[in-house]
Amino acid sequence: MPSSPRPLFAGIDIGGTTTQVVVCSDDLTVLDRAETATPARDGGRAMVGAALDALAPLLARVPGRLVGAGIGAAGVVDSANGRILVASDSFHGWAGFAVTAAVEDGLGVPAYLDNDVNAFLYGEVNGGAVQGETDVLGMTLGTGVGGALWTNGSLYAGPHGAAGEIGHIPGFGDLPCSCGGRGHLETLASGRAVAARYADRTGRHRTAREVAEAAALGDENALAVYREAGAGVARAIVITAGVADITTVVVGGGVSRAWSLLDPFIRSALAADPPVSGHPVRLVRAALASDAVPVGAAARARGELAARPGVTA
Repeated sequence: MPSSPRPLFAGIDIGGTTTQVVVCSDDLTVLDRAETATPARDGGRAMVGAALDALAPLLARVPGRLVGAGIGAAGVVDSANGRILVASDSFHGWAGFAVTAAVEDGLGVPAYLDNDVNAFLYGEVNGGAVQGETDVLGMTLGTGVGGALWTNGSLYAGPHGAAGEIGHIPGFGDLPCSCGGRGHLETLASGRAVAARYADRTGRHRTAREVAEAAALGDENALAVYREAGAGVARAIVITAGVADITTVVVGGGVSRAWSLLDPFIRSALAADPPVSGHPVRLVRAALASDAVPVGAAARARGELAARPGVTA
């Protein structure tokens, strides 16, 4: 008898600038991938449409049967109902949009929505730098700072979906944050903050990548900016370890590309002020790069389908 087609899972990462899509096997191996520009100002249907258009040729050339899809999206999401609750002003017609319904209509398979940082952590735990670990803080240092918690072997989102959001906890100075608060970690460790803090010190406007390049060449102001960012990340780790007793931290996002700068500053600050448990926290850089969110979204879909009675991939 002919064997049944292998099950495939689609993963979608809808970001403010770029949408990443992957097709994965049942063990989350990426079989094909693509990216496209996100039409963020054209509304939710256009954004989902762009993702589905990018997926179509992948599904046409990868042999198998699509059984589920996962979506990671920036902002506050209602995972249970598959909708975006709050989105930044760079997105038009996104808040309130029924993402999973649109994806299910387009693909004809069950779909699941999650916050992009939660999806990032799903990816790293299921197939990345912290595979198989049970108690992890995931941090993304990008345009903003995101966080997510993995405890006792599963994602802990909290009753309002805000667990692990260390980027927007006060106590990191008094600088104004993009969210309207003050003194959040995001004001020190995001890409936007790295650029702004360097401009404050020098009057020169540089991107975070350019500040990292300057630091690598010995620019004392650039080094000071990254030292402050590293110290802020370390303090966030200690706070989280004191509350949730996490054993491991995985860091991703664009700012983490300057890992050779950040890593020693984070470790130095952790050595000076270790977690209250007395046990060191393992610190690792994310392994999946731009695949982390879409692979994590696919992992979420795989897990949800596996938990549904009578459903087989």
